[in-house]
Amino acid sequence: MIICTVSDIKKIYGGTTIIESLSFDIQEGQRIGLVGPNGAGKTTILKLIAGEESLDGGAIHRKKRLKVGYLSQLPSYTADMTGRNVLELAFNHVIALEQKMQQLEVRMTDPTINEETLSEILAEYGQSQEEYTHIGGYEMESSLSAVASGLGIEPLLNQSFNLMSGGEKTKICIGLLLLQQPDLLLLDEPTNHLDVEAIEWLEDYLRRENVTAVVVSHDRYFLDQVVTHIYDLDEGEVTSYHLNYSSFVVEKEKRLMDQFAAFNEQQKRIKKMKDSIRRLRQWGNESGNEKFYRKAKSMEKALERIEKIKRPILERKKINLELEITNRSGNDVFIYENVTQIFNSIDLIHHFSFALRHKERVAIVGKNGTGKSTLIKMLTGEITPSIGSIQVGSNVKMGYLSQHIFEEEADQSVIDAFREQVPCLEGEARQILAKFLFYGASVFKKINQLSGGERMRLRLAQLMYQDINVLLLDEPTNHLDIDSKEVLEDALTDFEGAILCVSHDRYFLNKIFNQILWLENKEITHYIGTYDEAKLKRIKMIGSNDDAKLKKKDKSITSNKMSTMSHQIAGRSLDEIEYSIEQLEEKKLVIQREMMSVNDLDRLHDSQRHLEDIETQLVNLYNDLESLLDS
Repeated sequence: MIICTVSDIKKIYGGTTIIESLSFDIQEGQRIGLVGPNGAGKTTILKLIAGEESLDGGAIHRKKRLKVGYLSQLPSYTADMTGRNVLELAFNHVIALEQKMQQLEVRMTDPTINEETLSEILAEYGQSQEEYTHIGGYEMESSLSAVASGLGIEPLLNQSFNLMSGGEKTKICIGLLLLQQPDLLLLDEPTNHLDVEAIEWLEDYLRRENVTAVVVSHDRYFLDQVVTHIYDLDEGEVTSYHLNYSSFVVEKEKRLMDQFAAFNEQQKRIKKMKDSIRRLRQWGNESGNEKFYRKAKSMEKALERIEKIKRPILERKKINLELEITNRSGNDVFIYENVTQIFNSIDLIHHFSFALRHKERVAIVGKNGTGKSTLIKMLTGEITPSIGSIQVGSNVKMGYLSQHIFEEEADQSVIDAFREQVPCLEGEARQILAKFLFYGASVFKKINQLSGGERMRLRLAQLMYQDINVLLLDEPTNHLDIDSKEVLEDALTDFEGAILCVSHDRYFLNKIFNQILWLENKEITHYIGTYDEAKLKRIKMIGSNDDAKLKKKDKSITSNKMSTMSHQIAGRSLDEIEYSIEQLEEKKLVIQREMMSVNDLDRLHDSQRHLEDIETQLVNLYNDLESLLDS
């Protein structure tokens, strides 16, 4: 069922047409990834659908009583509103009904009321209780707790909303949106302020609840996990693909090549017709024969009737990034020796030892607030370890990319900030900055006028022209569009030095890093492999630890109970089911990694079908496992 139709819409800002003659439909149950180059109008489209912006042409038709959820800008609340109070706004009707029921309960205990009045109160209370049950009143607390836990905002529930950071407010407002359960959810870069575990919880929530959503995101992994369709906004037109993001990239490239071939073929035909028209006119001039002129005129009309194929843009302007080193570092780059970091009498990091060596690519992952950035700042000297020490190897020349860049240089111009780090003449600086998409007068913009993506591009320009052989990166893909992420990934792949990086971008992690430091509960676990491989090993390790705890806790379990635990479902024992799950999870991981490098569309479709089959088998196996353990 179509729940929203965007019909021939137009939007103008400051005399510039941002969107013109754009049309598409949103079907119930679709999760649409809206992608396209920066400046194409993706966020504007979300605002128009939500009614946050007015149209300058066309129309948007929504299903009657359609409830749209969109986080446009962070709201303000009264000083006494906590994070919990904000989340409870999703249950205003439930809370009002609860208060009414409490009032009725008080009236029922009044000894002065007569039987007739009591009967009326009981009837009203029964109706209220039935409505309370119908609207999920008894599930309110569990729903709120599940969302708070999933998004990792439990510590914020009792804090004043107005005193929270922008990222913390964003998390609370995402939680409020989910609890409101809108018919259509509009998400603009929802993963920006979430850690990996919260992102994965959100992915699972959107799939499990079968939410209808339109998502604007530069997080390719998130798009692959969540969306059922890609709507590609390009050159003022929307092209729909019933694919995830990775498959869409392959399909679009194939479509563009076909379109380019058709364009070239048409151009040859047009050139041939123009040559014929020119020759016919020439023959007419030489012979004075009107027949040649009439034939030329007829061909000109035929040429005008041809529907011209637009030349497709095969390669957009991207930043030009190459990170070269002149002098390599020693084999040992950094050595953490028994490092403990204490904040407010609490251990943030506990007895951590690790050595980063030349050419190694190591990523740090974990929940927000666990100390990931602290590990980087210890190396830059911003933070001194409370206990332990850090050794820096010989000839180490660090390049540091912080997620909070240029905060102190807000009033500087782009070119001045660049030349402060890279001494050069103004003309040379402008040529370099043009490689990072700062053209003309844009080099004189103030830092505080730049978007997050522009600030990141400027910092990358600085790093490229400094003598560095070790990179420390703190959320380097934040604010970058997909094209810029791909350029950064290529540059890091070719970089000859060591890299230590904090990131929640799983696509980026899988592509660049082969060692993962997983930070959780003050402890850091070192995994060899990509993020996906580390996650699989971590799941197995947690499962084996849980099994060990269970055995230790319940030593007195009887042999009868043990035999019950090992009984069979559909002829399969507990060990057999667990082994099947492990095998399928490994197959799933192999297929997902292969899909990232496959360019053949048919193979991608086959892989996607195979993945869906594996997912179905896994769901059935996990259900069997749950039934077996509960029995």
